[in-house]
Amino acid sequence: MFKKFILLFLLLVASSSQANVRIFACEPEWAELARMLGGEQIYTATTNQQDPHHIQARPSLIAKARRADLLICTGAELEIGWLPLLLRKSGNSRIQVGQLGYFMATDHVTLLDKPTQLDRSQGDVHSSGNPHIHLDPERMLQVAKSLTETLIKIDPANQSTYQTKLESFSQAWQAMMNKWDKQIFTGKSMVVYHNSWLYLQQWLGLKKTATLEPKPGIPPTSSHLSRLLATLQQSPAQMIIYANYQDGKAANWLAQKTDIPVVALDFSPATEENLIHWFERTVNQIATVLK
Repeated sequence: MFKKFILLFLLLVASSSQANVRIFACEPEWAELARMLGGEQIYTATTNQQDPHHIQARPSLIAKARRADLLICTGAELEIGWLPLLLRKSGNSRIQVGQLGYFMATDHVTLLDKPTQLDRSQGDVHSSGNPHIHLDPERMLQVAKSLTETLIKIDPANQSTYQTKLESFSQAWQAMMNKWDKQIFTGKSMVVYHNSWLYLQQWLGLKKTATLEPKPGIPPTSSHLSRLLATLQQSPAQMIIYANYQDGKAANWLAQKTDIPVVALDFSPATEENLIHWFERTVNQIATVLK
């Protein structure tokens, strides 16, 4: 049934009419979501080999943003280090804050892990909450619906195409979600490099027992890793996870000392990788370790 939904969706994509929206996506997940919902003229500012926190507003990015009708980013301060400069330099009124072409995915869902107080001594904390919502399939459906509404407002001539694509995406995405037996994951513990996996962790029922960063945004230190080692020798976790763009040295060191499996995961879809295939591949990697 899952394969049937995917095949139907791909056929609909191939037979779609030409959309008329030039899209600038900050991260690969939003580029792929836009593509699956009917977008065709899409530029992606980053790859899944880059940390979206730390990007430069290069002239090439500014040039693409200058021509965009729609900007799709994560928001919640994830791109705070480069997006404001990009918008200012672009001079594109269509994609400025408050305009129809300014779409922040986190504005359309409820965020987890919102701090009760802000203190720079706590590290790199997002004041709005954890921004990594693309790792929660339920929230992704919410974003897909809101993004479709925005595409229709910008390009009303293709309303029926966007609506059909949303329906097909929703069915295929729901089928993908339903195929997982969450008992494989429930209650299993993991060590993470950064608190990037909160939404996936909650959806699968995983437990985070430790973080390789002593504080958010602070690289692992030898003293912190020594304390983690002592803790994990007493109470082992089932796996250690880090994103493909993060330095794996600390994770691999801890894995060698504890014999806990370590998993490097693609934090976003690869270039031209179907969003559903990426998510399924990510969950499969975790499931393989736990079985």
